[in-house]
Amino acid sequence: MSKKSLGKKGEEIAEKYLVELGFEILDRNFQNRFGEIDIIAKDRDTLVFVEVKTRFSEKFGRPEEAVTPSKIKKIIKAGQYYRNLKSNLPEGERIDVVAVVLNSMGDLKRIELIKNVTG
Repeated sequence: MSKKSLGKKGEEIAEKYLVELGFEILDRNFQNRFGEIDIIAKDRDTLVFVEVKTRFSEKFGRPEEAVTPSKIKKIIKAGQYYRNLKSNLPEGERIDVVAVVLNSMGDLKRIELIKNVTG
């Protein structure tokens, strides 16, 4: 499985998981010159920018550990741009990470939502 198809599969799994948790999905793969946001959702009265990290193995670390401060800054800038384009969005916002680990057959082994990674 290519890195791109692995990421796409992880995002599909993450989207279903978030919907099961009660999130409303607003957008996927929002891109602009500042970066990309994998999933944009609403969690009750909060706008949530979601970064999805998918791996086949945790041999070299957990997927969520790959969300660097630099990546978070890009998400913040892209999120500000998103707000400028859309209306009627909740005032509150946060950045969440969904970590997805698949087994060698491509089946879900672990999924975890880490809320508000910016503190």
